[in-house]
Amino acid sequence: MTAGWGLDPDLLDRALERVLRRGGDFAEVFVEGKSSLSLRLEEARVESVSSGEDRGASIRLVRGDRTSFGYTDSLAEEDLLRLAEELSAGSGDGPGSLRKLEARRGVSFVVVHTEPSDVETTAKAAVLRQVDEAARAVSGEVRQVACGYSESRQRVQIANSEGTLAEDDRTRVVLSLTVVAQRDGVIQTGYETLAQHGGYELIENADLGAFAQKAANKAITMLGARPAPTGRMPVVLANGFGGVLFHEACGHGLEADFIVKRTSIWQGRQGERVAEPFVTAYDDGATPGMWGSAAFDDEGTPSERTPVVEHGILTSYLTDILRGRRLGQRLTGNGRRQSFRHLPYPRMTNTYFAPGKITAEALIESTPRAFYAKSLSGGQVDPATGDFVFGVSEGYLIEDGKIGPAVKGATLIGNGAEVLSAIDAIADDLDVKAGMCGKEGQSVPVGTGQPTLRLRELTVGGTSV
Repeated sequence: MTAGWGLDPDLLDRALERVLRRGGDFAEVFVEGKSSLSLRLEEARVESVSSGEDRGASIRLVRGDRTSFGYTDSLAEEDLLRLAEELSAGSGDGPGSLRKLEARRGVSFVVVHTEPSDVETTAKAAVLRQVDEAARAVSGEVRQVACGYSESRQRVQIANSEGTLAEDDRTRVVLSLTVVAQRDGVIQTGYETLAQHGGYELIENADLGAFAQKAANKAITMLGARPAPTGRMPVVLANGFGGVLFHEACGHGLEADFIVKRTSIWQGRQGERVAEPFVTAYDDGATPGMWGSAAFDDEGTPSERTPVVEHGILTSYLTDILRGRRLGQRLTGNGRRQSFRHLPYPRMTNTYFAPGKITAEALIESTPRAFYAKSLSGGQVDPATGDFVFGVSEGYLIEDGKIGPAVKGATLIGNGAEVLSAIDAIADDLDVKAGMCGKEGQSVPVGTGQPTLRLRELTVGGTSV
């Protein structure tokens, strides 16, 4: 972490000692400083520019099944110690145990070549205008373009009663684009993002024209789409955004709080075969550049690449400290929170299927007929049953081993366990996209992705009569 940022370890130690003075099983101090900037362009004008600085600290005290939590917007010594004193109130059996703080060293994998804050805001606004112009130049049918840029730098420091002292410095940059096209009263939308856990070099190295054209072409193509078919059929999910289905239909149910509450379809199924032997899936918080990656989670546990399905066997749940210990499971580095004002929960980082050995082209050529979902939109999932309904924002038919006409109005209807067991082919074109995931009123950055893959059969809800 940048020199001079954060609290002195001696102060963190005294805060932990004070909150534990009347007893407790576990205590933690989480310190955060965050700066951010965002710009938004609509109707060829930069409509908004906002920036902010936020910092503060929280303290968590665990006694048995009870958790006490509070936060302060100040990093002053007296305010932190006062919060610790307030949280320590109540009867206890004497001081809780406290180990000497020992700094953990994470893998410093995030290399920022160009600090976003070193680039003038005017230059970032010029990028938005360039993207807007490139998107509008694709076709006269483009009616609206909305483009946004945001950057953030989050520095965190975590200390707990078990001796953990961890620090992390996280810089993220994202460029997003929405294009709306219209033809004969029909309106369609194309959406694209560029994002990474890293610096402004993402924008400097990007082909912004190709980025804009991709979003615009998606909207234009879907203007000519015919109604989607209905019924059970093979389904091919494209790489990248197709991974949203695994994230929602399977990933949330693997988070340990749902396992503890027995509200997950995957509860009690570790060690069971849930997919074909060639299927492996990861939650990966430790790969450089991925949107959901970090050196540590928000409890100071080192990030890792956790196989949740390995050669078709369900192998792991995603844990934070409290639920991991309650389940007797090892820590996987998935204790995450939105900010110092929030409690940590088990959360995904970057989830994806491991790539296979054939090309996407070969997979499609070997498919006589199928529905091809190139990108998904919003949906609904029940973690207890795994049942889901997802909208398809860009879909096609595969006919005689070739991608054929575009279709619109499709939904995918099924079950998370059904999806895993139905995978019969995986290509080698892994792509992981960036997004934000909501849970317990909190939003955290996550990556979702996969290679192109094929399901033997799934229910497609369409509009074709």
